[in-house]
Amino acid sequence: MLTGTVCTLLSVAGLGVSLLVARRRRYATAMRLAALSLVPVGLAMTGILRLIINMTFNPVAWVGVGVLGFAVLLFLSARLADRSRKGAPAAEPGTPPVAAKGASTPALPATGRKGAQAAGGADDFSDIEAILKKHGI
Repeated sequence: MLTGTVCTLLSVAGLGVSLLVARRRRYATAMRLAALSLVPVGLAMTGILRLIINMTFNPVAWVGVGVLGFAVLLFLSARLADRSRKGAPAAEPGTPPVAAKGASTPALPATGRKGAQAAGGADDFSDIEAILKKHGI
């Protein structure tokens, strides 16, 4: 009963503020404020707020949350242990094989503009220089 009253008062205050903002002709902001101010009443009317409050002040519920968290940690650690025991997962078909740790990677041939930039910096501005010379600059 008390939570419903508090939520109603919060919503009324929020709607009042949104009306004041709307009088300044800031309608989009006023609509956002109105939407946010209706949330407490909606939570109170659906009963979700009561569920949240009961869970917040219930130590058994918090122990349950801890147990669920511990279960997730156990599950994730079991997956990590399983992966480390089996090694790396198999590569997808069509992907190149992974090189060994000490092996050097072969250089890829330079193609196009990216190749010119990677090979050196000499050809980077040749196009720009040609345009400038053409215009006499």
